Amino acid sequence: MTAAPAAVGILAGGGPLPARVAEAAHAAGLAVFIIGFEGFAEPDVLAPWPHEYVRLGAAGRMLALLREHRCTELVLIGPIRRPSLRSLCPDAEGARILARLGKALFAGDDGLLAALVRILGEEGFCVRGAHEFLSHSIAQPGVLGRFTPDAQAMADIRHGVRVVQALGRLDIGQGCVVQNGVVLAVEAMEGTDAMLARAGTCQQPGEGGVLVKLLKPGQEKRADMPTIGPQTLHNAHAAGLRGIAFEAGNTLLTDRDACEAEAERLGLFLIAIDPEVCLGSTP
Repeated sequence: MTAAPAAVGILAGGGPLPARVAEAAHAAGLAVFIIGFEGFAEPDVLAPWPHEYVRLGAAGRMLALLREHRCTELVLIGPIRRPSLRSLCPDAEGARILARLGKALFAGDDGLLAALVRILGEEGFCVRGAHEFLSHSIAQPGVLGRFTPDAQAMADIRHGVRVVQALGRLDIGQGCVVQNGVVLAVEAMEGTDAMLARAGTCQQPGEGGVLVKLLKPGQEKRADMPTIGPQTLHNAHAAGLRGIAFEAGNTLLTDRDACEAEAERLGLFLIAIDPEVCLGSTP
């Protein structure tokens, strides 16, 4: 009897991207199995695919399911809020993995995720980035849509790049909002949508600000790439922003066509930038 083929295991947090990865893997002729983290993964997203739900601390059950379904490659995708150690309640395997994480447990998100990727590799899995499956969700440098940033917006983008790179070196966040040279808000553990809501309360007179989203310097891309979706455009508009700049090649668009359509509808610019080129163009 021929053994079942190896599968791609998807460790799913929230949002639509776990299904996008599943669709792309299936289209490439690969079997798929999804583990949805309880309280984060969305049932409607997972429903069409073979899946099970696992709580975050149940590492033993997670690894057993992945091996049962012959998963050799893993993709970590979708937002998950970091739980407190008290609420995690790890099983025996989870406690073993927590011990192996060591000091990374108390590091920033990138340090923790990089350590988790390393440990999954040691467990015999090949961890791949979602961007390896979602080539259409990655944009090359340039404007998406017909609205373009003017000189003031570009100056705000350059300032935002410097701010986010500084934040990223400290493993704090991936984004900020700048208006006419003033930093209205920076992203920390609350996430982009909450930051945008906060930025809206700080809006200054004059032209609206810009959201800048970048990969952190040295970040582990296989675990937490910056992500933008149509809701990001909606929230940016609600906060009074003029547009969004994101890192070309290192940002996932949850639905590229829908993002472009929403930018067109709301009159926002959407631009993919190379941070180094952007800073190199400073007057």
